[in-house]
Amino acid sequence: ETYHIPVVTDIHTAPEAEMAAQYVDVLQIPAFLCRQTDLLVAAARTGRMVNIKKGQFLSPESMKFAVQKVRDAGNADVAITERGTTFGYQDLVVDFRGIKVMQEFAPVIVDITHSLQQPNQAGGVTGGRPELIETLARAAVAVGADGLFLETHQNPAVAKSDGANMLRLDLLDGLLTRLAQIKKTINTIDKTQN
Repeated sequence: ETYHIPVVTDIHTAPEAEMAAQYVDVLQIPAFLCRQTDLLVAAARTGRMVNIKKGQFLSPESMKFAVQKVRDAGNADVAITERGTTFGYQDLVVDFRGIKVMQEFAPVIVDITHSLQQPNQAGGVTGGRPELIETLARAAVAVGADGLFLETHQNPAVAKSDGANMLRLDLLDGLLTRLAQIKKTINTIDKTQN
């Protein structure tokens, strides 16, 4: 509240929606639960913004049904987060065409770091490709994503979760500066073409 930063949290069951809504600004539906009608409806009925992470197993077009469930429950404040699509058994890929498709239904945030996960690696630990964070972020900005999500840590190697695909915190400022320059350039081009 002091810094006016919205708080987001995942919910995993319908009963969690009302409780979490007392403390957070945005209820996030995890990717693997994005088709659970009772969870979507419960989140929507709280009146909080609902952010639905696209399941790695769904097409962009399929997200219209999840968004519609939230809207049908009386909540128009909904967004979609792209977090990659299963590519083989141990990788994810972002199809940037899907951003434009999903923007027909709701604003789209691209989860850069989770999209670079490599699930089910040796030893049962999720791996990642953090060296591609800037590449994916630049592409997301260039195609007009409405927002970006990035996980950061001072030392990703010791992070308790998702360290294999996190951005080192000391690299964030430079990345955001470059992304803002790309966004400014795209906006200038768009203005001259309209």
